[in-house]
Order: sequence, then C-alpha cells, then structure tokens
Amino acid sequence: MPTSIPAPTREQPAAVRAVGLRKSYGDKTVLDGVDLHIPAGCVFALLGPNGAGKTTAVKILSTLVTADGGQAHVGGHDVAAAPDGVRAAIGVTGQFSAVDGLITGEENMLLMADLHHLSKAEGRRVAAELLERFDLTAAAKKPASTYSGGMKRRLDIAMTLVGGPRIIFLDEPTTGLDPRSRHAMWQIVRELVAGGVTVLLTTQYLEEADELADRVAVLNGGRIVAEGTPEELKRLVPGGHVRLRFSDPAAYRAAAAALDGAARDDEALSLRIPSDGSQRELRSVLDWLDATGVEADELTVHTPDLDDVFFALTGGRVTGTQPAPAQEDVR
Repeated sequence: MPTSIPAPTREQPAAVRAVGLRKSYGDKTVLDGVDLHIPAGCVFALLGPNGAGKTTAVKILSTLVTADGGQAHVGGHDVAAAPDGVRAAIGVTGQFSAVDGLITGEENMLLMADLHHLSKAEGRRVAAELLERFDLTAAAKKPASTYSGGMKRRLDIAMTLVGGPRIIFLDEPTTGLDPRSRHAMWQIVRELVAGGVTVLLTTQYLEEADELADRVAVLNGGRIVAEGTPEELKRLVPGGHVRLRFSDPAAYRAAAAALDGAARDDEALSLRIPSDGSQRELRSVLDWLDATGVEADELTVHTPDLDDVFFALTGGRVTGTQPAPAQEDVR
C-alpha cells in the first residue's frame, strides 16, 4: 500500500483524476493500479527511476495509449470516452523535442497554429507573443536546427502553449540540459502555474521535484508508493534532527545532561536531537532553552531530502539525481 498523507488538496477540484490505472506490455506490468488526484493550478511531480512507468502514465492521460484498466478524467473529460475533449484541454511536451529542425522557430509556431485551426492573423499574433515571452524573437527566423538545447526546449513549450491549454504534461522536460538551461526551464514552469496552468511534471531529478512541485508522488514498480508535499515526504524517513552548537563548555555539559537521547559531539561541543523537523518539535527545543537559560550559539534544523525518501521507500536511488554535463547552453 502507498504511504498516504492526508491533504486538503484532495477537496479541491481535480484537473487530473485517475483511479486504478493499469497497463502491461506482454508479461511486463508497467502500471499496477495507479491513483492520481491533481488539483487545478498546481505542479504535481511524478517521481521515479527510468522504467518506473512515468511516461506510460502521461501517454494514457494524454490519450496516446489506451489503459488496460482503470479510469481517468482530464480537464473534466473521460480519457476513454471523450479523447477529443482531453486533447483540446491539454498540452504535452515529451522527453524528446517535437521541434522540426528543418524550418525556422517562427515556422514551427505557425505550423502549430494551423493545427489548432487559428486564422492566419491570429496565428501570427499568438506566435509573435509566445516567441517574445520565451525570449526567442531574435532567433525566430533561424532554422531550429541551429538552436541550443535550452532554446529548443523553450520553443517546444511555446509550441505547446499555442492552443492555450490549462493543463500541461511535461515529461522529463530538462533531460540532457545543462544546469543553467534547467534553471531557466524551472522559471518557465513557475510562470505557467502563476498564470493558472496545471502542470504534471515527470522527472527522475530529485532536486527538480523538490524545487517545483506542490505535491510529489513516488512511482516504483508500477505503483504509487508515497504521495505528499516534498516536506511531508521528507518527514516520512528517519534522520531528521536539530543540532545545537555551544561555545561555552559548561552550557554544553548542562544541555547534554538534561536532553536525554541527544547525540553528543564533545569535540565540537554540539548536540544532535532527533526531530521530524516540524514546528512543534522545534518550538519544544526553543522553549526548553528559554526555560533553563542555557544559551546555544547555533541552532540548525536538518531534514532528509527526497533522495533519502526514495531510497527508504524503494531500496534504491533514482538514477540521474545528478544530471550528466551537457554540451549545449541556453541562449
């Protein structure tokens, strides 16, 4: 059973809702009863290693693949019964760019406008606005094959937005990008959500999920093994603590004697108190210091990161937590 964390977001209208999604290829089960509830106007990260089923889930929700079982609604439309309604409500950016390198950035945009049946005038207006928004105006007349990796990804998302979707699926959008390009992409995602767009982000980069997501679901072996906010997930695993450091040896000894269960470092004059990182536990430490008059020179709170969470839940680390260096940069 997945590790479940009660959340008020469950009461909010769902932009994406799936119950019991199942998908197999031959004798390999890729999705084994996946439930999703993605509130409107948030970033929901589906986190897992390569082969965990993230892309398959996106393909089902975007009507590209038919599920073997379960139900899904996207933008209020049943994925199986009303696929045209789903396609009209969403935008999809996959792991690999859909940009045509043989034509210019502007021509890619206009082609997408034609596919959305925009008039020529409206298509040119929308294309110009999006090219400017994504800092691609200067390169608009150049073949897309000359673009850097970061520029191609920005053009890819700009093309996705031509139809004005309110729900966007970003399937590992920063794979292969250098750190500067990744940070630029993160800012784009933040701006989209600030404008009311719902984003389902699949990623194998733990830092990315931690940086962007309002909620995270950990997918492993075709199942959701945990779901919650990044902070809630971090509190699921042991290792969190409050560290007190002293410069006065007498204060250190007094605190060590009084705080039962604290791990001592006599050389550094520091104590490590087990904690889940919650405000309640931090307040209890501060109240104890105030009540006793013991002064600590430094108080720091340490919580596990999503890497620790994934390791604890699955017994293995996500591949790609540190992206491989890329040759291309964002311009």
